Amino acid sequence: MDRPLLSLRTTLVFLLAALGGAVAALLSWTAGEGVPQSVLVGLAAAGAAVSFFNRLIVAESERGQAEAVPHGEGTERG
Repeated sequence: MDRPLLSLRTTLVFLLAALGGAVAALLSWTAGEGVPQSVLVGLAAAGAAVSFFNRLIVAESERGQAEAVPHGEGTERG
């Protein structure tokens, strides 16, 4: 098996989402919420962070396409 299980981009997205969820859970717990509710807050924040970081960190194939077309060109408005 020559290739890794997850790509570097996927690993980075999941790592940042886990960190964001952990911080949200910790802030919720320090604010006085119970442990079960803090865990739910952390899981919800991690789920939302996966989508956010997935869109924020552009894949290599998408980056090449975005750089090929300068801004303002190729879009016609009527």
